[in-house]
Amino acid sequence: MSGIKKIPQRQCTGCGALKNKKEMIRVIKTPEEAIIIDATGKKNGRGAYICKSLECLRKAAKSKGLERSLKVSIPHEVYEALEKELNGLE
Repeated sequence: MSGIKKIPQRQCTGCGALKNKKEMIRVIKTPEEAIIIDATGKKNGRGAYICKSLECLRKAAKSKGLERSLKVSIPHEVYEALEKELNGLE
């Protein structure tokens, strides 16, 4: 057995690009139905991934990619809050 560790890949719900899990932002739906950004990647809930760019968040909102991945309808206010959080991360 070799000592090479497999790097998990995730697909962006905005642009569809496959990237390393660590390079992306995880958006989760908590068991309480709240939609939040999971900076640690370890919080409990259903997750979807987007690239660390506002463009990908806007594409995901337009195509309803996040809604499909999280299996919930997301109000416009949540997208605005996610956009503010993304601006803080950049």
